[in-house]
Amino acid sequence: MPLENLISKAVFQDGSQPRYQAIAEELAQHIVNGQLPTGERLPPQRKLAQRLGVTAGTVSHAYSILEQRGLATARIGDGTYVRAPEQAPALPEDPGQSPIDLAHNVAIATDDGRALSEALQRVAADPQVIRQVLSYQPETGHAHHRQAGARWLQRFGTCGDANRVMVTHGAQHGLSCVLRTLARPGDALLTESLSYPGLQALARLMRLQLVGIEMDEQGMLPDALERAARTIDAKLVFCSPDLHNPTNATMPLQRREAIANVVRQRNLLLIEDAVHAAAQAAPLPTLSTLLPEQSFLLASFSKVAGPGLRVGYVEAAPQWLSKLAASMRADCWMVAPLLPEIATDWIESGVAEQLIASQRASITERLTVALPLLEGLEHRSAPDSPLIWLPLPEPWRAGQFSAALRQAGVLVRTADHFAVGRSPAPHAVRISLNAAKSVAEVASGLQVVLNVLQGAPTAYMDP
Repeated sequence: MPLENLISKAVFQDGSQPRYQAIAEELAQHIVNGQLPTGERLPPQRKLAQRLGVTAGTVSHAYSILEQRGLATARIGDGTYVRAPEQAPALPEDPGQSPIDLAHNVAIATDDGRALSEALQRVAADPQVIRQVLSYQPETGHAHHRQAGARWLQRFGTCGDANRVMVTHGAQHGLSCVLRTLARPGDALLTESLSYPGLQALARLMRLQLVGIEMDEQGMLPDALERAARTIDAKLVFCSPDLHNPTNATMPLQRREAIANVVRQRNLLLIEDAVHAAAQAAPLPTLSTLLPEQSFLLASFSKVAGPGLRVGYVEAAPQWLSKLAASMRADCWMVAPLLPEIATDWIESGVAEQLIASQRASITERLTVALPLLEGLEHRSAPDSPLIWLPLPEPWRAGQFSAALRQAGVLVRTADHFAVGRSPAPHAVRISLNAAKSVAEVASGLQVVLNVLQGAPTAYMDP
């Protein structure tokens, strides 16, 4: 049966709810009961609208509701696909028991609360600083905050020049400023075939065309990038060379040089995500250090300290900063200076390094428990990374596996959460060790993963 025939005009007959809501509810029911399996492409909006006698906007609204509920994902230029309902509430046997969260990628709580309290006390004790954080700032940030940011970015091999640094409300805000400066609706942006969901959200909002580039265990493939750059009218490439989310791929120096050569020869502009690299004990020099005039380096504290500390930095050639400043001014005029002041206090006092060391120790503690449990299974982990990439053995499918885990009280992320463009998502899941409440909960959650893997997926097979 054609997919558009799964819904009939009968869903509108009682008139009890708006048509877009009725369409969304009907499609959601088909997804939950397996008639629309994970990875299935939903009917084109205009085709379904014509079949039901409604406007394309009505169907678009219905699809948006499915996205908000985590049941579908839109791929730029390629339609809307069914997702595993992994964000739906888990169904543990004990109604009072909350699910074990192995899905969300957030910093592990360490000593950041105490560090924040002490920093606020120091800020409050200095009248000059109080006046500064209550005043307007330059769009690129106060000079003192930019200097501290440049110092912190040196951990990634950068030159430490504050004239190349802009302060942002986290890396996502920095990415938004860069894209609004460089891109226009319809532009193509090259990125890994599995890429950061925040980039995908911005691409949808800005109507950019994301093009997935093939990867291996070392990250983006230079030859694949060169082919895409040669055949597609694109000027931007986004990549995460260190602890790639979700696969943990990290580019060795030779791969970085090869990627940089393609970017240079094809006259591309590189947007580099170094957020996860902040936890590394000895990160390699960033790709941006090889392309100082063609790159935008994004970094933040979100994976090594509380994500509520919305402070990030963009490093770029000085000639680009005035253009980024214009985007900042149009967006929010300036970054609210109190949070950068706290980050500056942490950097200058050495607290930032202490928090990173604590985060790294907590990640290591959880990996020490997790890796022996996963021995014998194909998986990819990395020192200083709380993420584990788990390809699923046959006959498991990602949606089935996620549903089985959810019913057992464990949440994970499936690969389709990260899939770009027309590339099919592999049957794999990302396990995050950092959102669980304790090391013991990590062990319990992984034991559930093992138990489910050892069972048969028959009850979750697509009809």
